Amino acid sequence: MQVEAFRFEVDADGVATATFDVPGRSMNTLTARAVADLGAIAKEVASNPAIKGLVITSGKSSGFCAGADLGELGGGGSAGEGAGGDPEARLRAAFNGAYALNGILRALETCGKPVAAAVNGLALGGGLEVVLACHYRLAANDNPRLQLGLPEAKVGLMPGGGGTQRLPRIMGAQAAAPFLLQGESMTPDQARSSGVIHELAPAAELTARAKAWVLANPSAKAPWDDPKFKLPGGTPNSQTGSQVFTFGSAMLAKQTWGNYPAQKHILSAVYEGLCVPMDAALRIESRYFVKTLSTPEAKGMIRSLFLSMQELGKGASRPGGYPTYDVRKAVVIGAGLMGAGIAYVQAKAGIETVLIDTTEEAAEKGKAYSRRIVEKDVSRGKMSKEKGEALLALIRPTADYSLAAGADIVVEAVFENPAIKAEVTAKVEAVIGAGAVMGSNTSTLPITGLAGASVRPENFIGIHFFSPVERMGLVEIIRGEKTSEETLAKTMDYVLKIRKTPIAVNDFRGFYTSRVFGTYPTEGLTMVAEGIAPAIVENVGRMSGMPMGPLEVSDSVGIDTMLKIGRESAKVTARSYEQDPVGDLVAWIAEAQGRVGRKAGKGFYDYNEQGKPSRLYPDIGRKVPVKVAECPPEMKAELVRRFLFRQCVEVARCFEEGVITDARDADVGSILAWGFAPYSGGVCSYMDLKIGIPTFVAECDRMAELYGERFRPNALLRDMAAKGETFYSRFGPKAAKAAA
Repeated sequence: MQVEAFRFEVDADGVATATFDVPGRSMNTLTARAVADLGAIAKEVASNPAIKGLVITSGKSSGFCAGADLGELGGGGSAGEGAGGDPEARLRAAFNGAYALNGILRALETCGKPVAAAVNGLALGGGLEVVLACHYRLAANDNPRLQLGLPEAKVGLMPGGGGTQRLPRIMGAQAAAPFLLQGESMTPDQARSSGVIHELAPAAELTARAKAWVLANPSAKAPWDDPKFKLPGGTPNSQTGSQVFTFGSAMLAKQTWGNYPAQKHILSAVYEGLCVPMDAALRIESRYFVKTLSTPEAKGMIRSLFLSMQELGKGASRPGGYPTYDVRKAVVIGAGLMGAGIAYVQAKAGIETVLIDTTEEAAEKGKAYSRRIVEKDVSRGKMSKEKGEALLALIRPTADYSLAAGADIVVEAVFENPAIKAEVTAKVEAVIGAGAVMGSNTSTLPITGLAGASVRPENFIGIHFFSPVERMGLVEIIRGEKTSEETLAKTMDYVLKIRKTPIAVNDFRGFYTSRVFGTYPTEGLTMVAEGIAPAIVENVGRMSGMPMGPLEVSDSVGIDTMLKIGRESAKVTARSYEQDPVGDLVAWIAEAQGRVGRKAGKGFYDYNEQGKPSRLYPDIGRKVPVKVAECPPEMKAELVRRFLFRQCVEVARCFEEGVITDARDADVGSILAWGFAPYSGGVCSYMDLKIGIPTFVAECDRMAELYGERFRPNALLRDMAAKGETFYSRFGPKAAKAAA
């Protein structure tokens, strides 16, 4: 027997050990080769009379197995490719491919010999499914990073190696639900208490203990293969079990609004599978797996939330030809909420940080922000006291600009005022070296204009963080007209060092994220101004997949801020902002009603003491009488289209104007920056996969006639539709390589 992903050996006692160790990789994944090797191992164990049993373990210090190789799934490519034009043949090929792992693990489970798993590190997705198919399961109790879970639902997929069938049979459907539907992970202790793991032991002892168990249990079999097996919590058609699935379906509908096919298919697979024997149950799971994989949601989510996130997280957008820029010392100017957060993430990454404000007292307040985070982490056991003290020691609060000497990068995070930004730029550039990066954390002001205050505009760049900095994973990097490629490369290295995902865009007022994001609350306000009940607008906004309704978003941004920006923008057209129905509504609620948003405890919503919305402001109807108080399904679908299409049209304009040039940046940025319908895989994937460019263009023309020119598709979209192009074929990584 020849295997590549495993090392296979049989000891003097007749116990075989299969050590999972994919060559050339730091982490094991279930590649096609690894699955084939598992199949060969299962046959050898079952057919070789000299083998008394099997122990499966890992040769990687990083863990047992991180799951299926999503790259081999082709970023969500069509299942059953290569089966020609026969739909039935393609479907059959897709099922056979999906069932391969299930068939192999079931063969292992029923080989007639004891099989044990010795889990030395994390076991996720398909990795955990391999473990669950073993008769006895041990895990290390001395590895703090060890996690067990089925995270497939987080990227639009569902477990396809028996996870939806074995986990509920071990712990019951209700207890298994968070791990299947939400992709939660469990610690070794949690796994032991729920029966997922039978025994905990030091990593060094796992294999020996597993071998001892194999020798002591020659007749081992899975509990569900015993005719007397009883399902924990009852079967789906029992009184208790039926309640679990009835309430589970209702909760799922509430949490997903029906936008996530994977979760619906998981629940169906569990329900149907628990009604039949294991062999039939695994076939049911494989059918739902194929059905899930073929959805545009799965294709988009795998591509953006896994593949593109990995690529961008490794610096895919970084210009080549420049050595890695190791940022050791950084300066943050402005110790407000944003600057304080930036200082914290820098120090957490081990970067010496100088935090400058107008007074030492103000700078100390900024450092106190980091202290509060550290103290909370220490109290919860997430960080040792020593590490917390070391982190805080890296932040030096001051009002003295001379301490910026020797900095590799500067990030100014002062008020959105060009004059103030110009002043601090001049002060700090007088101190820093000629090769240092000068960055501005701005969300709206054009970088080229701000760079006018710099003596080295080629070193000047926009570095747009999102609040709260310590929790938001994205950084938007903005190139000005004179920003050099070397500066972009250096900034990318800085963002990667502080463990954020960078996207690169070109200069424009509002750049990419703020510009497109603003269309969502504006469209919601337009609907309210049309007389659609505010409650309908808010609920449909959430049903479209956005994290908040558009009115709550407006409150969070600040209605007074929206009013200021709106009036400034209106000056360009030489008309009053209040001449527009949306502008009139915004001015009325901010000035006439004195309701400026969440920060004041009142805006379109009233807020409770915890800062959470308690009710919509009932007097909105005095300004805009409600004309539409009911929302039938067809109207809901139309409003969802308005919300999502409006954002997508603006994205297409950003591509046409060169503001953004990579579909991966657009997709990942749309999800991480403003929460664009994650189930879609992002704005480009929504247009490419969910709608299709020709249909999108036709629908936009229809909506432009009904609702206004803001929906009118641009020349780029029309050209793409005519040529049969998608955003990924025209602006994806393959297109970029071809152009280069």
